[in-house]
Amino acid sequence: MVIALEMGWRHLLFENWLVDPAVIEAHLPEALAADVYDGSAWLSVIPFTNVAVRPKGVPKRAGIQLPEINVRTYVTRDGVPSVYFFSLDAQGLASVVGARYFHHLPYYYARISIDGTDGKVRFRSRRRHPGARPANYEATYWPTGEPISAPDDPLGSFLVERYRFYTQSPDGSLRYTDVDHEPWTLYPAAADVETNTLLTADGFAHPTSEPVYFYSPGLDVVAFPSQRREERK
Repeated sequence: MVIALEMGWRHLLFENWLVDPAVIEAHLPEALAADVYDGSAWLSVIPFTNVAVRPKGVPKRAGIQLPEINVRTYVTRDGVPSVYFFSLDAQGLASVVGARYFHHLPYYYARISIDGTDGKVRFRSRRRHPGARPANYEATYWPTGEPISAPDDPLGSFLVERYRFYTQSPDGSLRYTDVDHEPWTLYPAAADVETNTLLTADGFAHPTSEPVYFYSPGLDVVAFPSQRREERK
C-alpha cells in the first residue's frame, strides 16, 4: 500500500481457539514470536465486511464495500503486540490484486455474501482464487449479552486491541502496517458454523478446543502504508 486508507469494519465475528504455541511458531517467520495468553497461543477466524474503503481524506460516499474473512494469530516483536495473517479472502477481485501487490498480504479472491435478519448475521464465503487450495466458510452469528469495553476485558484486550499487523512478502522480507482506531466494543456471541475449511487450507489441523466467540458491530479505521521491517544486525 502506497497511501493510507480509511474504511469501516462492520459486523465482525471473532472466532478464537487456544492452541499450543509450538503449533503457531512453526507457521511464523523467524523474526516473530507467538504471543500467549495464560500460556496458550490463539488462532482466529474473523468474518466481516469492509465499508467505505477509500484513500485517506476522500469522502465516504466515494468508498466501496468489500466483504472479507481472515485467519490470523497473535505475535510480538520488539515488545509490540501485533497480528499476523495467514490468509485473507475477499470479494473484490481488483482489491485482492491491489492488496497482494502493494500490501504484500496473502489475499485470495472469494465469492462472499453477508446479510442480516432478526439480529443475526449470515456469512458465506467460497474461495475462487486460481491455483489456491479450496477454502469455504458458512456461519450465522449474533451477540448474546451486554457490551464489553475490550480494554477492560483481559482476553478481549489480548485478542483485539492490537494496532500493527505483519506479513511476509514473496521475497521473504517482513513487512508491517500500523492501524489507528478507537478501542473496540465487544459482545459475548454465539455462532452456528456449518462449514469452515479455512484452517486446513492454511495448513492447520482444526483445533480440538471449544471456540470463544466475540461479536462487534464495528468501528472506523485508518490503515497506514506498508513498511519493510529491517532485520536486526
